[in-house]
Amino acid sequence: MKSNVLYFAACCSLLIFFSCKSRRSEKPRVLVFTKTVGYQHSSISAGVQAIRNLGDSNGFYTDTSSSADFFNEDTLKKYAAVIFLNTTGDLLKGNQEIALERYIQAGGGYMGIHAASDAEYDWGWYGRLVGAYFESHPEIQSAKLSVKDKDHPSTRHLPGEWTRTDEWYNFKKIGKDLTILITLDEKSYQGGTNGPDHPLAWYHEYDGGRAFYTELGHTEESYRDPLYLKHILGGILYAIGDNGKPDYTKAHSEYAPDEDRFSKTQLVEGVFFEPTELSILPNLDVLVAQRRGEIRVYKNETKQVKDAGFLNVYWKTDAPGVNAEEGLLGIKADPDFEKNNWVYLFYSPRDTSVNRLSRFKFRNDSIVTGTEQIILQF
Repeated sequence: MKSNVLYFAACCSLLIFFSCKSRRSEKPRVLVFTKTVGYQHSSISAGVQAIRNLGDSNGFYTDTSSSADFFNEDTLKKYAAVIFLNTTGDLLKGNQEIALERYIQAGGGYMGIHAASDAEYDWGWYGRLVGAYFESHPEIQSAKLSVKDKDHPSTRHLPGEWTRTDEWYNFKKIGKDLTILITLDEKSYQGGTNGPDHPLAWYHEYDGGRAFYTELGHTEESYRDPLYLKHILGGILYAIGDNGKPDYTKAHSEYAPDEDRFSKTQLVEGVFFEPTELSILPNLDVLVAQRRGEIRVYKNETKQVKDAGFLNVYWKTDAPGVNAEEGLLGIKADPDFEKNNWVYLFYSPRDTSVNRLSRFKFRNDSIVTGTEQIILQF
């Protein structure tokens, strides 16, 4: 019995040791990110100062930057949370996006304030992290808010019905896994489109990390409102969590290879005119579509280019001073090309005003036009 007790005590000690090892010994540090590519809110500077003051009063350090260069692994791992404060547009590129993904997967925290949802529309992972994308908004006006969850640190101090003035977002692509904290009464103002359960603030666990978002915070007055300041403080504390160090063994997004891992070999020069797309065949021959309707093929064995077909496409208008951008715009070999010899072409036929996707047989280095099967046209 004594040995069992000692074994249990040893296990508890190890658990405590490793738990402490994963937590930071210093106060939490957050990064307030303020980059804007689209609309720039005049309240950003007030928001930055408000978060600094909250940090000074509530035991966390605050760093601020509008530079996307902060989004690398060595830098992000210093932070318990990142706060996107009224960020807009296409904020991060390439491996910067991957760095944020890996940081969240490693257990990091994210907080988005107001226009953080008006960003990165082509990066679906980010939209799912935030929980929704901005779609539209009416003019700034007063509205009634309903606090749905009083157990969260961002809402437990708020009245059940909260009337305030702000810019009220309508959202699209709203996540299904969100815990909604505050909703907006669309009967209390003009311009709402999300219905009776119009969400305004929420949180969720996402891809290994924590994410909190509040729509509130367009106006400069917000950052002098004690109720609002306690609201965003609760969101920051949720994003910080237990101030643990990111565990990058749990990260699974992969960085793009460094450019020095690639070499460029020029195959041919000066043999194409307005090429639009290429497709590589299993034998490493390369099909090339040209906008004016020509299909050419680069032969890997001979290193030569030859004609492989022609479509009569609409590529030039007869109207003076008017440019046409249609023509033969796309080419792609079927994934099972070795067995079926299908090649897909996207083009604008000259004889009718449509865009058309068709497939053709490719035999003896030629597109067989008589085998066309129309897949889609509009």
